[in-house]
Amino acid sequence: MLSLVGLGLWNEKDISFKSLNRAKNADFVYLELYTSKWYGDIKKLEKLINKKIEILERNNLEKKSENIIEKAKKNDVVIFVPGDPLIATTHISLLLEAKKKRIKTEVIHNASIYSAIGECGLHVYKFGATATIPFLEKTGNKIPISTYETIKENKRKGLHTLLLLDVISEKNKYMTPNEGMQILLRVEDEKKESIFTKDTEIIVFTRAGSEKPLIIYGQVKDLLNKNFGNPPYVIIIPGKLHFTEKEYLEFYRLKK
Repeated sequence: MLSLVGLGLWNEKDISFKSLNRAKNADFVYLELYTSKWYGDIKKLEKLINKKIEILERNNLEKKSENIIEKAKKNDVVIFVPGDPLIATTHISLLLEAKKKRIKTEVIHNASIYSAIGECGLHVYKFGATATIPFLEKTGNKIPISTYETIKENKRKGLHTLLLLDVISEKNKYMTPNEGMQILLRVEDEKKESIFTKDTEIIVFTRAGSEKPLIIYGQVKDLLNKNFGNPPYVIIIPGKLHFTEKEYLEFYRLKK
């Protein structure tokens, strides 16, 4: 059997009893750490489940996926994933391969940024499509027009936009909100449609699920040079706000 197990948003303390029991009874346990920043202690997690954990890097999961699938034919295999297991499409692919080979699969869900964004005071059902702001080194220095178009379409519908910031885990490189804002301003300079300007009001949400998350609401021009501390981060561009959302967001407004 192949089990994908969510670690939750922050560290090993976020893991459910069900997840721990599944890992304790597994024959092989892996940990994927390239889709999001995780602040857990691997040694503590190994002690909790009394098992050795093999780390999966981005560049070796594809190489090892076939081996993992083969092991799951006759063994119980667990892959720990930060947040919720099915947020990243990579893990859907693993499940699909297992199902094609008639291997039993299981998903144990946990909290993710999609459930945590409600802490900002926005109504979750009012979010439109999510987009990622990529590092320009990945795009050949081409600005992400598709991200801009997603924001534009969501705004047209009055919906909020959750923007995920790019990660290059093998370099321990996490895009900051400041970098993300600068990239979107470059797109605005080209498109000139007033979708994302220095006057746009946004929310920066950092370290969701930690003991000290940070939520700041304000205009881009006032947030561009702010230090947001350690990752992970997301940017949220509000759509049409309900009066309760407006009231809640005022508690997070940046004090000038």
